[in-house]
Amino acid sequence: MEFNENFWNNKYANNKIGWDLGEVSPPLKTYFDQLEDKELKILIPGGGNSYEAEYLYQNGFKNVFVVDVSEIALQNILDRVPNFPSSQLIHANFFELEETFDLVVEQTFFCAIHPKLRSKYASKMKAVLKPKGKLVGVLFDAVLNEDHPPFGGNKNEYVAYFQPYFQIKKMEACHNSYPNRNGMELFIQLV
Repeated sequence: MEFNENFWNNKYANNKIGWDLGEVSPPLKTYFDQLEDKELKILIPGGGNSYEAEYLYQNGFKNVFVVDVSEIALQNILDRVPNFPSSQLIHANFFELEETFDLVVEQTFFCAIHPKLRSKYASKMKAVLKPKGKLVGVLFDAVLNEDHPPFGGNKNEYVAYFQPYFQIKKMEACHNSYPNRNGMELFIQLV
């Protein structure tokens, strides 16, 4: 099965979005709250309804971009946050992005792409980051589905994907996950 634009639009149209917390992910909120540079150019790939983008934007980070293949998901952000700049909601495939960013936020995108794309994800992440840029976020540390998203994984697997491109500053169990994700998430900070 191909997880293309139609696949994801159907998920949003039919509200089959079990991964969607309906709020900013607690580990990411904690990370965002300690950021001081409001000028950072931030990308949230496969952002979906992106409560993270909303939170950042409403807290003074005006350089936040979301890329998603689902127009419905991007429209959902505009419906919730009408003053969010529509030019910063990019309807595209992450792997075709040309821009670069200071910070990329991983929140349920890695688990949504087919595992065969994970090496490509790691190299593309490095390509979209400016020098000294960071990839920060959460990855599932759990066995999930084998034939459809979300796809799970573990720390050893992730290290193998990222080590060729990044210095792994942090890849550790989250201590403040959303209740239904307790014990199932790793917080990552890669440079």
